[in-house]
Amino acid sequence: MIRVVVADDQALLRGSFSVLVDSEPDLCVVGEAATGFEAVELALRERPDVVLMDVRMPGMDGIEATRRIGAAARVLIVTMFDLDAYVYEGLRAGASGFLLKDTAPADLLNAIRVVAAGEALLAPSVTRRLIEEFVRGRVAPRSLDGVTDREREVLVLIARGLSNAEIAACLHLSLATVKTHIGRLLAKLQARDRAQLVIAAYESGLVGPAR
Repeated sequence: MIRVVVADDQALLRGSFSVLVDSEPDLCVVGEAATGFEAVELALRERPDVVLMDVRMPGMDGIEATRRIGAAARVLIVTMFDLDAYVYEGLRAGASGFLLKDTAPADLLNAIRVVAAGEALLAPSVTRRLIEEFVRGRVAPRSLDGVTDREREVLVLIARGLSNAEIAACLHLSLATVKTHIGRLLAKLQARDRAQLVIAAYESGLVGPAR
């Protein structure tokens, strides 16, 4: 059973998300939060698998809440805005991905499962566009010292949204070898998951804005 906390300052939307999640046999809501403070408190107490996190909430926003939740739960940011600096900062704070609030219900449920499984929700082109927009000129370049040439190739393909199987086919590697490279990248770049690797690829300059 995948345990979920729903954090949103709009009661109607929060309730709608909860009803949707609870309608699935493999998902259950273990708490609702109307503020960032409540979201952190719930996450640390209940240790859910996933927190659906709104960005703009009173008191403490979803970005700071994500940062404080840390490793207690995986965070999936849900926002109204597809080009929002807060979302990029949320990914840097440790979120595993983001969705727009007009996402189809089935896609939201699938996203919860993807994030709970340890993957990052980074396939939509809007995510790459957002990262490209807000990395540029906003952070000091990240060093890739210690990262091998092959690992750099893998990192580029991760940043372009390829799955492990697609990376394996592209580089003519076994799936196990790709997973090994990704594990080493996570360790060397001190990244929590795939979302953090994508950001590292852009921040280092290894991957640039799409033309």
